[in-house]
Amino acid sequence: MPLPAPEVEREALHTRTLRVDAYARADGQWDLEAELIDVKHYDFERRHGTHYAGDPVHHMHLRITFDESFTITAAQAAYDAAPYAQHCMAIEPAYEGLVGMNLLKRFRDVVRRQYGRAAGCSHMTELSYILPTVAIQALSNKRREDRKAGEDTQRPFQIGGCHALREDGPVVKEFYPKWYVTPVTES
Repeated sequence: MPLPAPEVEREALHTRTLRVDAYARADGQWDLEAELIDVKHYDFERRHGTHYAGDPVHHMHLRITFDESFTITAAQAAYDAAPYAQHCMAIEPAYEGLVGMNLLKRFRDVVRRQYGRAAGCSHMTELSYILPTVAIQALSNKRREDRKAGEDTQRPFQIGGCHALREDGPVVKEFYPKWYVTPVTES
């Protein structure tokens, strides 16, 4: 259900678009290709001319490759547009430092420490923050197939990850009964 219509007239100022595509690779690993695009809905003057409405202020890409343990084995950053051109783009090679990080083990904290403030690009770093949940979604069918084949004997990592999947809740009781924990009030 979409949000209700706004009650006050308003004017569009800025749009940020995030997109991540996931790919299964022939070598048994997976790629995530993330893209961030920022556009303004108005023209504005810059030092070297006019920036026109709809032209990207930021347009950046981040590709990571990860293995079955969700550890990043390759990373590459690239820019199509940045407000300070080559000065922003100079940070691209630094994001190869994502290699070795695990998407499920405090990834956002590790990225924040490594690329915070002047050590990274705030927009590229923010783009990286959405990678863990996309990786999880990318492998959801594999986990389903593993469960059907009886090969998945570990507790599903998503249990306890949100209010709907709390270990004593009705969703876990119905879909993951093996991992359901009876609430203290019911014992």
